[in-house]
Amino acid sequence: MDFTFTEEQQAAAEAARAVFGGVSVDGVPSPALVAGAVAEDFDRPLWRRLADADLLSLLLPEEHGGAGLGPIALCLVLREAGRVLARVPLLETGAAAFVLGAYGGAATGPLLDAIGRGELVVTAAAQGRTGHDAPERAVTARQDSDGHWVLDGQQTAVPWAPTADRILLPAHTGDGRTVLALVPPGRPGATLDDQVSTNGERYARVTLDAVRTGEDEMITADGAWARLRELLTVGTCALALGVGEAAARMTGDYTSKREQFGFPLATFQAVAVQCADRYIDLRAMEATLLQAAWRIETIETVENHTTDTDALPVDADIAVAKVWASEGVRRVVQTAQHLHGGFGADTEYALHRYHAWAKQLELSLGPAAAHEEALGDLLAAHPLN
Repeated sequence: MDFTFTEEQQAAAEAARAVFGGVSVDGVPSPALVAGAVAEDFDRPLWRRLADADLLSLLLPEEHGGAGLGPIALCLVLREAGRVLARVPLLETGAAAFVLGAYGGAATGPLLDAIGRGELVVTAAAQGRTGHDAPERAVTARQDSDGHWVLDGQQTAVPWAPTADRILLPAHTGDGRTVLALVPPGRPGATLDDQVSTNGERYARVTLDAVRTGEDEMITADGAWARLRELLTVGTCALALGVGEAAARMTGDYTSKREQFGFPLATFQAVAVQCADRYIDLRAMEATLLQAAWRIETIETVENHTTDTDALPVDADIAVAKVWASEGVRRVVQTAQHLHGGFGADTEYALHRYHAWAKQLELSLGPAAAHEEALGDLLAAHPLN
């Protein structure tokens, strides 16, 4: 078995590390000190640097100037983004670009070109009406007599929606199919109500009232919504891993320098045991994340999500990764706060920002309990030999 990354994947991670190396975690007000969003827009200068480094085109097909890479490369880049709390819609735009390239057809070509150049920002709606129901059931899609699609419904907690150029959202048709619609936020009938995420970012509740879309704005291919959901989930796990690794590093640096009774905190057995437990969490988060990303990247049969009748569907690997990401990142930041003592709550110190991001990522696209339930259903439906 060869567990090393390809040269292209390693190059993507190194390029991301170089770009994100210049990001200041304290570049915006603390979410603990402002009543609303920490900023009106995402980090546009950083977005421009990502485009210049060809990191926005990683998942685009080669005919559209992309590298043609897959979920593993996206996760490696998002891991670096999580370490610095990068305020950019990299996950949403990257996942949307992959789906548009794989399922969108010829009409999406100009959009893909614009995404790669950093000129088109696409976000994705995947939380449903309340965050607890099926996202694909939150919006209905029907075709009128003119052949246009008409959308009605609501999606909550859509990241970056007020400043995105397009919103990619799932909808269900009368015959039970799930389709994807690419809707401009300013389209007549679309209403955006401001929401603020736990980490202080500007989100929106998107309400669609008889919103009309053209045929070229709809993706009706089977498997498109499933692939988008998979990418968003593993990408969230990658961000959580980066957040957790940064918080653990901050804790290691602090406990190595902070002394009690004349000795560094890191030399105390109780501190070392807690740090060791959190190290195990991080390695489990990494292993399950890469397993899920690899399964997505190597899927050959979209309908069944497996080519091995004795293997669980890829959804099982994704559920395991999200369980570890949700519970692991929570334990890491809580231990980090504990070992920092009162200093960890100082709003002039960055650790509390990681705590806010960890809580946001823990609950995004379902908490651990929801994915444990989904995993149980999969195990019941697919008994292993």
